[in-house]
Amino acid sequence: MRLDHIQILSMNLGFFEAGFPNIIMRAIAVYIFMIVSIRVFGKKELAQLSVIDLVFILLISNAVQNAMIGPDNSLEGGLIAAGSLFAVNFTLKQILFRNKNLSKMIQGEAMILIYKGIPDMVNCKKSEITVEELEAAVREHGSRDIQHVDLAMLEVDGNISVISEDFAKRSKVSHPRKHKFKGRLNQN
Repeated sequence: MRLDHIQILSMNLGFFEAGFPNIIMRAIAVYIFMIVSIRVFGKKELAQLSVIDLVFILLISNAVQNAMIGPDNSLEGGLIAAGSLFAVNFTLKQILFRNKNLSKMIQGEAMILIYKGIPDMVNCKKSEITVEELEAAVREHGSRDIQHVDLAMLEVDGNISVISEDFAKRSKVSHPRKHKFKGRLNQN
């Protein structure tokens, strides 16, 4: 008997057909679907939210709510679904912490976007970041333009980290600081 993806989604799971086990399995299935979807559609979507992205997230959450709890609109059903999501999320984070290869596969790796003032257009294209978005990220980090950036990275969480010449200059400025342990002023 050959099962295609439509038959798998409509399978009779017997024990999971009714009640709380059904809600737990549905919540876990939606969680896995969302992780795979975010991975497929790119990290950029995580940190660089526009109005369109915010509306999309709100609509997705509403669309998957019924998929998680089914016909059960009770408080217990909602709490079971939420508890299942917390448990699966905690477990997945523990697994990813212990298994670096799986972590790389699911979360991806940080990507260089600018190195010594030169944008890496191959990585920008891979991560679907335009030059305008890259320039905006550089300005948000206090640098004038791309040419003044030593390194910009797209992190695994979707944020763009920027280290620039301006940062190096600011970090060399001498500020008297009270030493935390000795209670006296340090002149750096």
